[in-house]
Amino acid sequence: DARGAVEARSRSQLSERQRMMQKMPENSLTPSVLGVLILDSEGNRIIAKYYKGYMAGQAEQTKFEQKLFKKTKNNTATRSDADVIIFDSQIVIFRCGADTRFYIIGGEDENEIILDTVLAGLFTALNTLLRGQLESRNLLDNLETVMLAVDELVDGGIILEIDPQNIVNRVLMRSDDTAQPITDMSVSQAIATAKDQLFKSMGTRDSDTAWG
Repeated sequence: DARGAVEARSRSQLSERQRMMQKMPENSLTPSVLGVLILDSEGNRIIAKYYKGYMAGQAEQTKFEQKLFKKTKNNTATRSDADVIIFDSQIVIFRCGADTRFYIIGGEDENEIILDTVLAGLFTALNTLLRGQLESRNLLDNLETVMLAVDELVDGGIILEIDPQNIVNRVLMRSDDTAQPITDMSVSQAIATAKDQLFKSMGTRDSDTAWG
């Protein structure tokens, strides 16, 4: 089906990116991320996280997001492809969902392939967690799950995990060895598990998350 085809393409592309990353010099494997954004079809924020002091103020963030959406809203990138632009002197990798746009922001000297791999990991993990339903309404209805996935992807600007299945397993509070397949877990179970993990993570992590 369409969802399965998207997941297959995403995983194939992610595997190729990971192989390319392994061939890079060691000093290129310590990148950082300045921001992770998901905006709806009108440019409104679904979730936004900024790191390392980038876009520290709310007004600055809102202005940046509006300008970024205006710059990318007419792009025709499909759900299986990502695009890259230089915006506000930073590298921005973005990808379209059903009526959403996913963005990873990196410094001007960051490696585009690595940033693209980060985006692919997040997109594929959320596509699995939300059963292919990446519409803005469903993302908002499952905001806790989305937030947890971002937290498992990047923390304080440091890339923690890019493998989508590992992100899924961690969001669902499962280890890789004992994970219950998500297909065997009901939606209500998955959401309840994600909510419980959210409350725990809020107590142990510094929160620099802003969402609409």
